[in-house]
Amino acid sequence: MEAATPKHTLEMQVRDYELDLQGIVNNAVYINYLEHARHQFLTDQGIDFEGLFREGIAAMVIKSEIKYKQSLRSKDEFVVETYTSKKGRFKIIFHQTILNKQDHSVCIEAEITTACIDLATKKPVEMNL
Repeated sequence: MEAATPKHTLEMQVRDYELDLQGIVNNAVYINYLEHARHQFLTDQGIDFEGLFREGIAAMVIKSEIKYKQSLRSKDEFVVETYTSKKGRFKIIFHQTILNKQDHSVCIEAEITTACIDLATKKPVEMNL
């Protein structure tokens, strides 16, 4: 699948409260990292996520595929890379990778499928990135 957008990067750091009993980042926390990176990606593309909702357009995740490859630990610095591609007229796929900054190892590979819905008509809306 060809990228529709250039690769976007966002640097972050693991916080202690995100760890589980094993001392690694809880698997559910990675979903938060990915979501934050998608929202920052949209902001950097000039798309106001909250503004869309105020205008009656709901952007939503309709499918998540996440491959957990390696765990992050307390204070690890990491990068979330994001780019998009289209699937049909209405679906946008966010291709995301989380890399440990220290050794550049891949921690997460994800494909998040999204769509936008007009809240008044309940019909899909075509979005371009």
